Amino acid sequence: MRKLFCLLLTFNILHLHAQDAQQEPPLKITGYLEVYYSYDFGKPADHKRPAFMYSFNRHNEVNLNLGFVKAAYVKNSVRANLALMTGTYANANMASEPGVIKNIYEANAGVKISKQHNLWIDAGIFASHIGFEGAVGKDCWNLTRSILADNTPYYESGVKISYTSPSEKWLLSALILNGWQRIQRADGNNTPAFGHQITFKPTAVFTFNSSSFIGSDKPDSIRRMRYFHNFYTQMQLVEKFGLTAGFDIGAEQKEKGSDSYNTWYSPVLILRYTPVKKLAIAARGEYYRDKHGVIIATGTPNGFQTWGCSLNADYAIADNVLFRVEGRGFSARDAVFLKESRPVTDDFSVTTSLSMSF
Repeated sequence: MRKLFCLLLTFNILHLHAQDAQQEPPLKITGYLEVYYSYDFGKPADHKRPAFMYSFNRHNEVNLNLGFVKAAYVKNSVRANLALMTGTYANANMASEPGVIKNIYEANAGVKISKQHNLWIDAGIFASHIGFEGAVGKDCWNLTRSILADNTPYYESGVKISYTSPSEKWLLSALILNGWQRIQRADGNNTPAFGHQITFKPTAVFTFNSSSFIGSDKPDSIRRMRYFHNFYTQMQLVEKFGLTAGFDIGAEQKEKGSDSYNTWYSPVLILRYTPVKKLAIAARGEYYRDKHGVIIATGTPNGFQTWGCSLNADYAIADNVLFRVEGRGFSARDAVFLKESRPVTDDFSVTTSLSMSF
């Protein structure tokens, strides 16, 4: 009997140790980098792609779009993320941020505030709650970002409260932010900005998302309130075909206290075909209309009214290594592009990239 008891005790101890070994450690270190080469047939002498592009925006040079190392900590009812980055994405998007803040990709901490529900409060610097495309290329269907994505926030700072339903079909969040793609507030601005996000996934096939921003990105003395909404849906039509449809619309006061607004909008449609596991092909059509230059200023009579299309092919060299190539064209109502220093109405480019996650 004593021998049987000792055997059972030994088995239980070994079983507990095995369970502990299977549990993931609370701290996880990951990384990502994406190098690229882009050739713009407009041949810009300064190697800068069109000013409304904030990713993959260097011409005729091999460069790093984004590279970062991230530490993520999750244990019980607390969590935190810290990621430091470099690359042309950081140079373009963080141009208004001071000092070493330019190299922060993510820095936030959160506390779970309910024992019964998946309800969290997080504060710090986050990836944006707006849109279906982010800075990490491997998570996007296209190599380059849409005009819509490049001209809405990639990142934000502030406080958010978020709730995920037990079925994980619903995500609800409300945010108080420092501004429109801001870590540090604009000088003279003390107006809080607000946002919301609602994501609904009724099945594995469909995703619906609604996100908003309300606030001002200018000093209080010339404050112009901005109201913006993003909606998108993603559908896996059949096993090999996926569809993303997105629409942005925004309005900003013409003057402080005015009842008149300048508006802009942008629809985008992406179709993705995956014939085999390692290969994917995606076609994109888009339009961006910002006649009054709220987001994209041109100084031309009709502002920025531009059609775009692209076609890219992706090949997964390994589970964590992705090679991509994309051709992309734009056609505008006004001559908002340059070709060998001459204003023209169209632009075409070819881009390749190689990304690795670890």
